[in-house]
Amino acid sequence: MHFNQRESRRAFLKSGIGVGIGWLAAAGVDPFIRRSRALAAQPDRTRVALMSGDDRTDNLFRALQVFRQEIAQAIGSRRVIIKPNNVSVDVQLSATHADALVGILEFLKSIGKLEGTLIAESAGTGPTPEGFSNFGYYQVADKYGVKLVDLDEAETETLYVFDERDMQPHAMRVARLLLNHKDFYLISAAVLKTHDRVVATLSLKNIVFGAPVKDLGFRWGPKRKPGTTTQKPIAHGSGIYGINYNLFALAEKLHPDLAVIDGFAGMEGNGPVGGTPVDHRVCVVSPDWLAADRVAVELMGIDFAKVGYLNYCARAGLGQADLAQMEILGEPIDRHRRQYRLHSNVENQLRWLQPPSWS
Repeated sequence: MHFNQRESRRAFLKSGIGVGIGWLAAAGVDPFIRRSRALAAQPDRTRVALMSGDDRTDNLFRALQVFRQEIAQAIGSRRVIIKPNNVSVDVQLSATHADALVGILEFLKSIGKLEGTLIAESAGTGPTPEGFSNFGYYQVADKYGVKLVDLDEAETETLYVFDERDMQPHAMRVARLLLNHKDFYLISAAVLKTHDRVVATLSLKNIVFGAPVKDLGFRWGPKRKPGTTTQKPIAHGSGIYGINYNLFALAEKLHPDLAVIDGFAGMEGNGPVGGTPVDHRVCVVSPDWLAADRVAVELMGIDFAKVGYLNYCARAGLGQADLAQMEILGEPIDRHRRQYRLHSNVENQLRWLQPPSWS
């Protein structure tokens, strides 16, 4: 495919594997009985778009343009859900920027797939509408005629996840909208960030941990409304083993149809909320969410072998994780690779690499 990197959003508009899981098998759980894509049978390399520039919106639009026809066909008659990352409702660096949403919405408009689009989220630390307001989403939604949805008000479905404290399944209520791939095409509008439990948080984790709902009015901290609860800690599985396994186990049902990762301003250090900015000015887009997350990890200078849940997903064949089997369109990875400072507790996070010892 020939792609002109100088083609901008404005110009277009004018023209019209891993280790550390043997312990699960020993416990009688085979995590790899899944519908696996046979990667070796794929005739073509997986395509990932990597764009860079001084305009966040334009970067995203150009990256999406690479897959213009493929995305339009995949959406078909489905409606689009854009799932931003609002782990915090008041720290902009930790959250999907409104300009990133604009890039996605402009692209959807350009391919005639904007009508009926939803921007849906269940924020992590406080009431979802507060994040929508603080980050300027209401203005974006008004401009493009799309609807903002608080997933905490949506219908739910019960899934079961693992908890390492008792080795038992636990019920968890999740937003049914994010499970409905028949009627909706799900875009993960993620952010390039380090994490305090799984090393890096990218497109898959944005969907999986946005899905568990919380009571209306719930917020963390001293202002927590008495009697309100959140389902999100259940997905964390009470530890490093639990969270990595649950991310993998939920990936088949709770995954994006399209990964959009904005790294215009990445976060290093004590992410996903308390880290510091990295002036990176990149974005990654792919219909293969695992390939997108794999490239994003590389851009952050992180050893992929250290990211447990992504290694589990790669071993199960849930996407492409081999850089040699990818075609990187736009910019080369080597030109934009940085060395992100990891969370201060990263050594504890890497315990997943070894089987746990229980007395």
